[in-house]
Amino acid sequence: MAKYESEVKMIPQATCEHVYQKLSNLETFRPIIENAANNPMIAEKLKEAGQDPAQLEKLKEVELDNDSVIFPVPMIGNMKLEIVERQENRCIKMQPAGVPIDATLWIQVLPVSAGGSKMRLTLKAELNMMLKMMIGSKLEKGINNVADMLAQLPYQMM
Repeated sequence: MAKYESEVKMIPQATCEHVYQKLSNLETFRPIIENAANNPMIAEKLKEAGQDPAQLEKLKEVELDNDSVIFPVPMIGNMKLEIVERQENRCIKMQPAGVPIDATLWIQVLPVSAGGSKMRLTLKAELNMMLKMMIGSKLEKGINNVADMLAQLPYQMM
């Protein structure tokens, strides 16, 4: 099993309860995804980064409910990611469903003594050596990017 961990991300403006409440209900991401899919500023930033802004159209294919998200993945098709375990105000465990990938994603949230909270994402995936060489660095970067994005979400007063 390959293991990829994000850096610890500080969320000074939100308690563990607020962070957990938002992240443990995937339905709360619907407005964020809809905004990103239709946001010209995001399209421009993708262009500047040398990526195709037409990829934002794929966000319109994302399906969400409280416990799962289904999204398109190149060369795989649609992937379903399900919440399989919740530890209130501490941890959310997710796994892919319906695809031949053995992986687990943990979102861990802890309080900070000065107030607020901190978060870390951990991904464990069964990858053969060739896949690990091909996508390992992308997974490492990706897990940090996702953690950055989650740390910047608005958590107060949901």
